[in-house]
Amino acid sequence: MNYSNRNILLILSFLSFITLCAIKTKTKQPLPKMVSETTMRQIYEKVKTPYKYGLVMVHEDTASMVDSPTIFRQDSTWYMTYLVYSGKGYETWLAKSEDLLQWKPMGAILDFGKKGNWDASQAAGYASLISYGWGGDYQINKFRNKYWMTYIGGNADGYEKGLLSIGVVSTKKRPWEVHLWQHNKKPILTPKDEKAGFWEKDLLFKSMVIEDSQRLSGKRFVMFYNAAGDTSLPKKWVERIGMATSNDMVNWERYAHNPIIDHQVGISGDAFLQKIDSVFVMFYFGIYWPDGRKDAFNRFACSYDLIHWTDWQGDDLIKSSEVYDNKFAHKPCVINWNGVVYHFYCAVNENEQRGIAVATSTNLGKGTLQFKPILNKLKR
Repeated sequence: MNYSNRNILLILSFLSFITLCAIKTKTKQPLPKMVSETTMRQIYEKVKTPYKYGLVMVHEDTASMVDSPTIFRQDSTWYMTYLVYSGKGYETWLAKSEDLLQWKPMGAILDFGKKGNWDASQAAGYASLISYGWGGDYQINKFRNKYWMTYIGGNADGYEKGLLSIGVVSTKKRPWEVHLWQHNKKPILTPKDEKAGFWEKDLLFKSMVIEDSQRLSGKRFVMFYNAAGDTSLPKKWVERIGMATSNDMVNWERYAHNPIIDHQVGISGDAFLQKIDSVFVMFYFGIYWPDGRKDAFNRFACSYDLIHWTDWQGDDLIKSSEVYDNKFAHKPCVINWNGVVYHFYCAVNENEQRGIAVATSTNLGKGTLQFKPILNKLKR
């Protein structure tokens, strides 16, 4: 090979190297930390549900209540895990529906733990690893040949009383069939953990777990959970949303820069995640925010990386407006099915009766289900 040809080969090799470096650099461009106002507005237009259908689940006993829906789909049937409170503490039940509007209770799937255990009086479960693509199949997925559920556990009787921690349970049986999931011997996150932050030193509440297929968080699974801290005085009660990560669903590591949603005062809680195109959308509720509001309402925030979140600054997605939700309208579970958005939420009336209601993006009429007149006062 002559000198001229050697030079040509060297030049071509150099150009190929530069091209590869450019491609590599391009693919490693960091994701934007903030979501633009234009994109936030576009997300709002996609998720808004101005039509309230009404209550879809109430308890037959007026001294009991239902709360906190989590919805998944199997074959042609929808299933809802939800909480039942009858005076002692939370238990977890299962219901089913063919149309997302008419729901039939099926029975308990997570009841109170054994006497003396850490979760003897509270077992508030939330189905995990549900497909969260907007308009997707919403199926519940396995890991290590098991289905999983996180839950609030505690051993004090009453409405969210005592030390509340987060546990995890699993089952090899079909989660759309009623059976009791087995309790865990110990929680996975507690307010007393050495690495618990200042914002979670009192109580831990709802958790939602998704699979992070892109490993944006650095781990396979991400949990969003809200917790209470700063509670030396009732007026300083604050709940914020943080995250934890895991590779095995059992051992969890708190995110070093928690909390990720923090309004400094009041409550921000009960995260529910969906992904619309490239944007993660976290639906959550607020109450007693800095603007002095005393009602509960559902909002959302958006992210490209699950870590940095941009809060929506516009109108509420859900707020009190009906007799059945005139005290609180909060705790979201939002899905998109066949082009219709269904926004499920906890509705609380002035008598503090709690049920599950739904609002939709399309007018589907009005449901007929109502709270029954109170005969026995609920003990909290």
